[in-house]
Formats: sequence, structure tokens, C-alpha cells
Amino acid sequence: MLAKSSSSSLQQRRRCSSVTRATRVTPLAAATTPRAPVSSDFRIKNAPSIEERKGYAGYDAVGFTYEDFEDALLEHDGRLMFDIGSFVTGSVASLDSRGAYIDIGAKALAFCPTEELSSTRVGRASDVLQLGMLREFQVVREDRHDNVLIVSLKAAEAKIAWKRIRQMAAEDVTVMGKVSDANRGGVIVNVEGVQGFVPSSHLSVSLSAINNGDTLPLKFLETDEIRQRLVLSNRRAKVEKAITFKVGDVVVGTIASVKPYGAFVDIGGVNGLLHISQLSHERIANINSVISVGQQVKVMVLSQDQQRGRVSLSTKKLEPTPGDMVNNPQLVFEKAEMMAEAFKQRVAAAEAAARAEEAKLASEIAGQALGEESLAAGASEEKAEASEE
Repeated sequence: MLAKSSSSSLQQRRRCSSVTRATRVTPLAAATTPRAPVSSDFRIKNAPSIEERKGYAGYDAVGFTYEDFEDALLEHDGRLMFDIGSFVTGSVASLDSRGAYIDIGAKALAFCPTEELSSTRVGRASDVLQLGMLREFQVVREDRHDNVLIVSLKAAEAKIAWKRIRQMAAEDVTVMGKVSDANRGGVIVNVEGVQGFVPSSHLSVSLSAINNGDTLPLKFLETDEIRQRLVLSNRRAKVEKAITFKVGDVVVGTIASVKPYGAFVDIGGVNGLLHISQLSHERIANINSVISVGQQVKVMVLSQDQQRGRVSLSTKKLEPTPGDMVNNPQLVFEKAEMMAEAFKQRVAAAEAAARAEEAKLASEIAGQALGEESLAAGASEEKAEASEE
């Protein structure tokens, strides 16, 4: 019975193939050869039905028709041409509670969720965008569930912001950053829409004195767009602002904190280090017995490192007599300018002596070279005279 059924099916397929070959018309023949009208009652004997022909072609197995394929192309048209990570310009078509629908020139609108509108928290899309507004977005992913491209205004703006940050870092300009959070290691700030970090060691004031929402002047320490790493220094910016200080200047400061190795002195918004070795000529066993937090002192600027944002200070150089900072600090305060002037004069004299020594050495070297040239010239002349004789 099975063999008979298979044989019958094979014969039916052969008849179908024969009919198809017999009725196939080439495009050229169809264009050049007139055909008689076909009656609506015309039927090919034993021709398979449409459903049978679909079965031969495998439609039942695939479950996907040419009409379905065309619908799929229409559905995906305009989305596949945009690569993930590419930038597109689009206008805001509509806004809702979840985000914004963006017309990017495709047949389907793209979607920008609320969390992709800004690096800061946004309550509603209308807080950032308005209908008809033209902006640049970055394609970040494809939502296959809703069949829509997801774009990000935040990512596009971050790309532009990083470009500005690289330019400003190359020019070493001072920027303003808004504090958004703090931890034991430092504070998190927002600079040009990019999140950055300021270590505690690069703050010009104590961490406890900084609050969320504060604005700090900052200098760039590290900019790495690939690793999304932005590190800044508040101290460097403050030191640059206080660039009027010169080595040998005497400034009035307040002890901000005391450590075993020295004290940090606030000298007009900048914390300078008064190392314990620069406190007095006399050996100090306990620094707290000499100075305390809140105490006002006069200090002399020893050095300034703009790159590292550090200022070194000294009261040792201001002592009229070695040990006065321990035994009579008020005398040091009163005589500070006089002692600093004497220090500057000694430094100037030492520098002048060094320059004179360098000039003397250069003159001796030049004289020695001239003498050697004269000897060489004399030897050449004697040799020439000898050859003439």
C-alpha cells in the first residue's frame, strides 16, 4: 500500500512538472507574442491545487511566505543601516513618561529612554528635550522585543565632552566641577557632563568641609576616555591662583591640621606644608607642644610645585636666634619680615657669587682654548718655515 501511494505521488509530481514546462512563458516571448485571452473556466487537467503546490515548495514546513518576507523587510527597513555606536542627528517626534521618540530618518522612530538623556538624574524627558528639537544621538542597542533602535543623548554628549576635556587638559586650563558625592578617598565631581574624581590628597581643604553641590576650581591630572577615568586636583588649581607667592615671601597663615611629620597651614585658600624639620633650629620631640590647630603664624615660602600642587613653608628661616620658635614664637612673628629680607639678601649674594664663579670658570676655559689654538698656529708656522728651507 505504501509503495502504491509513493508511486501515485511520483506520477502526480511528474504531471505537475510537465504542465509547468508546457505553460512556462519567457519574458521575451510574453512581450512579443500576442496571447489569446484565457477563459476563467480554463482548467489544466489533473493540475495540483495551490495548497498542494505550497506543500511541494515546503511552505508548510517553513511557515514563512513571500508576503511575510516583504513585511519583515518593511519592518526592519531603516534600522539595519545604523550601526551600534554610530552617531545620528534626529528631531524629537514625541515625549512620554518613559523617554523620547526620535525621528532619525528611518521608517521607524528611534527611542531615547529617560536614563539616556543626561549624566545627571532626570525626572521627565521634557526637562531636557522639546518637540521638534534637533540633537545628535548615539545608537547604543536594538530592542528586539519592541523592534526599535535605542539611542542615547547622554552618550553623544559625553563623546563631545571628552573631546573638550582633552583640549582643555592639553592647554592645562582651570575648570569648575560640581560636587555630587563624597567618600573616604575623595569627592566625585561633574565636569562638562563627565563624572570625575578628586582624591583627598588633592583637596585644598579638609574633606569634611566640602558639601554636595559645592563648586570647586580644578586642574586635570589624568584623562582616559577609553577607561572612562577622569582624575582632577583642587590643590593644583588653588596653587596656580596663589602664584603671586614667591620664594622668600612671608605670608600669614592659620594652622589647619597637625601631623606627626609637620603641619598644614592655610595661606589664603592654599594649604602649605610646614615640615617639622623646618619648624625650628632646635630639635622638636612633640610638634603639638609648639603649634596647635587654629594658631596664626607667619611663615616663609621655601618652594612651590605647581604640577603637584604643593607649597613648602618654613618658620626655621625666620628665627632671629636658633630655637626662638620653641622658646619665643612671638618674637619670630614680630621679626619675620626682617629675617626674611636678610634671608633673601644671603640667597642673592650666594647666587651672585655662583654666577661670578661660573663666569670665571668660563673665562679660564676660553683662555685655555685660545692658548691651545695659538700654540697650534705657532707649530704650523714653524713647520711651514722648515719645509721652505
